[in-house]
Amino acid sequence: MLVTLPVRDVMTRTVETVEVGATAAEVADRIAASEHSSVVVCDGREPAGIVTESDVVRLYAADASRDTPVIEFMSAELVTVGPEEPVERAAEMLGERDVRRLPVVEDGRIVGIVTAADIAYYLPHAARDSRGWAERTSRRPATESTAYEDEDWAFDSQGTGDGLDVGDVVRFTKAVSEADVEAFAEVTGDTNRLHLDEAFAARSRFGERIAHGVLGAGVISAALARIPGLTIFLSLELSFLAPVELGERVTAVCEVIEDLGGRKYRLSAELFDGEGECVIDGETVVLLDEMPDDEEAAGTEAEGTPAADGGSVDTAPR
Repeated sequence: MLVTLPVRDVMTRTVETVEVGATAAEVADRIAASEHSSVVVCDGREPAGIVTESDVVRLYAADASRDTPVIEFMSAELVTVGPEEPVERAAEMLGERDVRRLPVVEDGRIVGIVTAADIAYYLPHAARDSRGWAERTSRRPATESTAYEDEDWAFDSQGTGDGLDVGDVVRFTKAVSEADVEAFAEVTGDTNRLHLDEAFAARSRFGERIAHGVLGAGVISAALARIPGLTIFLSLELSFLAPVELGERVTAVCEVIEDLGGRKYRLSAELFDGEGECVIDGETVVLLDEMPDDEEAAGTEAEGTPAADGGSVDTAPR
């Protein structure tokens, strides 16, 4: 017999919130200080809107003031769900409204939040469905050139329409977790104790474990991968200016500074830590190749390329 779970059993009970009188700076600080990628805007205990990390990135990209009131850039058309609604209904709502998260509201007040990743964990069959709400879960194509995305990642761009032009910018944000560092060490063989041994690293000039520098460079590569088209590295020159702490959210920013012709472009390549300090600075040259056509992509899938399964998102109280 199929047992239907209510949203209450799946939701995260700790929710990041700000009051309607909050500013952009306060919202950005709240998101940066937590593992959540969004905050719910409340009028008292009643939810009035939501702001995601991507909303903040777009706001700052437009050179808006840090004092901008949150009510000017929040999403006021808030889609909510009740705690006793079936998980399947929440999944349908995500697909129907094309959102990634649903504040859970009971008697007019917020009691939790449920994300596409949370639901995918309990509905693995939906995560494998190629036609439905699962296409919008935490692991979903964001551009034609990426295989999947994650709920905790943020991507933003200016320009980057049909081809590239000087001044076009791409940004990509993610947390560099302890698991990321340990996986990178395992895959590459770079098992430097500075990255893996807490006691050893505490005696170093850094006083703690830090992420591999090349792992940070990989976040820059992730930003470039989200340029429409097939991005191919031709060269990459970097200076490593400061360490990246484990658990820190970093943002890669790449801007087109020269069109070299023949679909080749030179871009600045920078990585910023959670406080906005540039930790990696450099330049890259890429070739923006044409994407394989749909028939070729479909043929590759038919040969057995596995689809990515959805997964749950870890959250922590503020």
